[in-house]
Amino acid sequence: MKDEDSKGIRLSRQRETILAELRKVKTHPTADEVYDMVRKILPRISLGTVYRNLDTLSNRGVVLRLGGAGTQKRFDGNPAAHPHLRCSVCGRVDDLEWPFALPDLPVEHSMGYVDLRCDVEYVGICPTCAGKNN
Repeated sequence: MKDEDSKGIRLSRQRETILAELRKVKTHPTADEVYDMVRKILPRISLGTVYRNLDTLSNRGVVLRLGGAGTQKRFDGNPAAHPHLRCSVCGRVDDLEWPFALPDLPVEHSMGYVDLRCDVEYVGICPTCAGKNN
């Protein structure tokens, strides 16, 4: 186990396990789903510990926290900027294969904001939910 990652964050066994499990999947799980995944490896871990560690990892840019106001937060083990598709019915999130780089905001238009990133999310109805309506 390494003591720190490239972002200078201390990787405890719990944090390292959370990160490893999150990076194994492409499903963009909720904190509760991450908890269920990690409990198989660390049965004594608490839900609160998972929430705190996901907050720390996302605040430091090690993972992405996805979801706007009023939506359940989901987490992505790939912190690189990339667009997502979200189902407005079930909340499923998928990575969108996008052949173009996401735009940078020119500093003259940043209005004094720092540490800018671009989050692109398309919202629609996933194939599973669309099939239920037919």
